[in-house]
Amino acid sequence: MSTMTTLSEVLNTLKARGYTVDFNLGENCLICNGDFLKIHPEDFVVDKYYRFEGASDPEDEAIVYAISSARHNLKGTLINGYGIYSDPLTDEMTKALDTRGVAAGAGAATSAEPVKSNQATPQRPEGDRPLNASLVIMDLQQRTSQVKEEPAWKNGDRNAITLFKSASMRVVLIALREGAEIKTHTAPGTISVQVLEGRIQFHTEAQAVDLEAGRMLVLHTSIPHSVLAEKESVFLLTLSSVKN
Repeated sequence: MSTMTTLSEVLNTLKARGYTVDFNLGENCLICNGDFLKIHPEDFVVDKYYRFEGASDPEDEAIVYAISSARHNLKGTLINGYGIYSDPLTDEMTKALDTRGVAAGAGAATSAEPVKSNQATPQRPEGDRPLNASLVIMDLQQRTSQVKEEPAWKNGDRNAITLFKSASMRVVLIALREGAEIKTHTAPGTISVQVLEGRIQFHTEAQAVDLEAGRMLVLHTSIPHSVLAEKESVFLLTLSSVKN
């Protein structure tokens, strides 16, 4: 059996299997048919899912859900980020999209264990990097070397690797080539940015800050910001979603 390794392959395969509706994610429902139909958590189930680890930056991480609704006689797909900038959901939607016990597609994650590791992906097939445990040790030099050896870096202007991921915190190591930009976005929690190599410009609507190696900043939740690499740079991005 062939392995599907891209979003387009998964979506085309699911469409051929009858999952033809494009669902959009609302705060407490799925939306389709040009916003005319809202499907609430009690009216749909997740049949299967496919998870992809981002090859360039945290926003690229995604999960594809194959969803069916017997009540509305619909089958379709939902694409949602699960990385550091994933959208907050209501408790009902979180439970409805819970993939524990749901069949996983090729390269997808299985149910969570007390000690969590990264899932094998086409880019990182080993799938044995610890992401969450009572104590997680991070070798920053080793991970920096890793992101600079992978195809995403050699063929593009950026790469990233998740070092820690729990319900309340994410730590991501990001490498940007000179001139590369992470466009304006917001994060659903307080973030810190610590530069390990190079120099970046960190922009908000209120100010622009130059950060060199050895400097860091902290930004409160939901403030639009962007990052521009003034030279080849590596930095740690940490998201804390704990509410004060």
